[in-house]
Formats: sequence, structure tokens, C-alpha cells
Amino acid sequence: MLFCSTALFFLASCAAPRYGYYEDYPKYETQPKESPKETPAPLEAIYIVASWYGPDFHGKLTSSGEPYNMYANTCAHKEYPFGTKLKVTNIANNKNIECTVNDRGPFIPGRDLDLSYSCAKEIELIGTGTGKVRIEHLGRDMRYIKYIKYSPLGGNGPFTIQIGSYKDLSNATRMKASLEFKYSKVYITEAEISGSKYYRVRVGKFNSKDDAYTLAKTLADEGYNTLIAPYEEKI
Repeated sequence: MLFCSTALFFLASCAAPRYGYYEDYPKYETQPKESPKETPAPLEAIYIVASWYGPDFHGKLTSSGEPYNMYANTCAHKEYPFGTKLKVTNIANNKNIECTVNDRGPFIPGRDLDLSYSCAKEIELIGTGTGKVRIEHLGRDMRYIKYIKYSPLGGNGPFTIQIGSYKDLSNATRMKASLEFKYSKVYITEAEISGSKYYRVRVGKFNSKDDAYTLAKTLADEGYNTLIAPYEEKI
């Protein structure tokens, strides 16, 4: 028990983004997306190092916007699109579990996958904290694909892509770090709305909405909330 508590504390202090509350502002127009469906699964198996995270993050928002549930079969990966379904096998005992990627991480060097407490318990990874696993891609739940949204503020450019808006700067900083696994030119701007301060996580600078659309579609397809909005200088 002491080892597990210590491991949990270490993960909580070193691994980064498990988020607080997402402030969705302002209201925006949307484009329709395709009907939910699942993608076929490639057959390749990959060997990586897995860890797990639990009580310290339970109930906090994941990078996909879902609350983290330590008892659900979910996991965090640095690059797989949200909704990716994986079969994870502990090669030390051949126990396996199926889980869905809904978060980003781990943020500790040398680790490739963060399992929920439930998944780690099922394959007996709790005591060791980390272990070598085999992952197999089972497909994807396409319901994680998000709408592309547009700010009603309009303007003639330049434009940017907003991923989230937070009252707590630390939450914005962690979301920025999660995006930087794959994307460059991620920055934070500050706005005051009805006397409250918000920190907005944004990506890129584009001359037109059409230019912004290509990256916005990539981000939305990956499962991020995306808002094409007027560009503002970073803080």
C-alpha cells in the first residue's frame, strides 16, 4: 500500500496535464460533422512502457474534455486520436485489457502510455507502477471527432485556432503542454469577460479562415474542441 501511494504521489507531481474546468466562451456557430462510426483496425502490435494514474486525477477533465474516471477502461497517449481503442497486454503475465484513449500523457520520460487505475489493476500493473506492454490497435470510436466552430466576432484576419479557455492559468499551461506533443506555435492569450479573467489556449496564426481550416480540421478530427477566432498577441 505504501509503495502504491508513493507511486501515485510521484505520478501526480511529475506527470502533467489532467485538467480543471473548461470554460466554453463565447457561443459560436458550428458545422455539421459525419455520423459516428468506427474505423477498421490495423494488425500491427507495438511494444511500449506503460504506467498508470488514479485518485489524484479522478473527476478532473481529460484532454478530450471528458472527466477522468479511474474505474473506467481508458488511457492516455501522446499522439493517438481520442477514441482510439487499444488492446493492452502485460507481457510479464499475458493479462490484457481493452481501453479507449481519451487523454494526453504520460509526461514522464521513458513512459509511453498512462492506464486508468482500473486497467492497470486488471493487468496487474499497480504494484510495479510501470511495465512493458504490447498494444494492438482495435479501431476508433468516431464519436470523439469534434465540430469545427467559428467565433461570431468575425474580422478580416489574421485568425487563430482556440482549443480551450480557462479561469486558472495552470490549466491552460497544462493544455498547452499536451498540444505541444504534436503541434508547434501553441500559445496563451488573456481576456477579461464580465470582470473575470480567462486564459485561452490557441494554435497558429493564419491570414484567412480558409488557411486556418486545414489545421482546425486536423485538431477536430483528433478530438480537440476547435474555434477559429481572431488572432490576439500571446501573453
